[in-house]
Formats: sequence, structure tokens, C-alpha cells
Amino acid sequence: MKTVGDILKLGDPRLYETCEPVQKEELPLVKNWVKDLHEAMEDIRKQYGFGRGIAAPQLGIMKRLFYLNFDRPMVIINPEIIHASPEMFELWDDCMSFPNLLVKVKRHQSLTLEYLDENWEKQSWTVQDDISELVQHEYDHLDGVLCTMRAIDEKSFRWR
Repeated sequence: MKTVGDILKLGDPRLYETCEPVQKEELPLVKNWVKDLHEAMEDIRKQYGFGRGIAAPQLGIMKRLFYLNFDRPMVIINPEIIHASPEMFELWDDCMSFPNLLVKVKRHQSLTLEYLDENWEKQSWTVQDDISELVQHEYDHLDGVLCTMRAIDEKSFRWR
């Protein structure tokens, strides 16, 4: 069973790597990856009281995959942001790789994401506000970008 202890922590070099796309022949592996992501996220929720999404590289799975679960579970494979609004908003972001730190960032108000689901079917999803922020956060992980790298300024950090 995966736990908080399995999540890569700030400073781990793998968190800064760009992930490889999931290949269709790897689809049988996705179910186990998602199970691991779900277990780690549930443990974060239990210990820290937050967590709506987790990216595969946070468990050392260097694939373009993330898992969301805020009103239902969603598996996002090989996502591409095809449109991001010019309107931005600021918020305090958190991350399972540094659960006691909050970082003030700017994110796009809305976006449209194209991705493959767990059945390898193409999906398009337009989101806004907090879900847009969540998608951008997890998407960044796939490119080796942490919210600490998107901090508005040097005063944009605080302890939870």
C-alpha cells in the first residue's frame, strides 16, 4: 500500500524531470499506477486534510498521467492544454511533495484540456477557477515544474 512516505519530496531530482507519454501497450499498467496514486492521496488526506489530485511522477512513475478525485475519480493520460484563458487569478497553492508549505501563484482562470481516459478514449474538458488551478498544478508536475517555481515573489511562501 502506498502512503505519504512514498511521495517524492521537494528536492528529489525526479520531480524536475519531464515525463514520457503513456504508450497504448502500457494501458494494463495504468490500473496499478492509479491504485497507487489513490492510496497515497488518501493517506495525505488522512494526515494533512487536503488532496484532490496527484501526478504520477510524485510516486516516481515518470509518465504523463495524473489522478483526480474531488467529486469522482478521474484518470488523465497524456494531457494537453489546448487553450488557457488570458485571465489570471492568485491563490495559495499546496503540494503533496511539500505538504506543510503554501506557495502563492498565478494561474489561468480557465482552460481546455484534451486527454485520454483509462479506456484510451479521447476526452475534452473545459474547467475554471479552482479546478483549472488543480489541473494546471498536476499538469506542471508532468513537465518537472513545481509550484515553488511559479511563486509570485520571494514573499509568496508560508507554513501551513
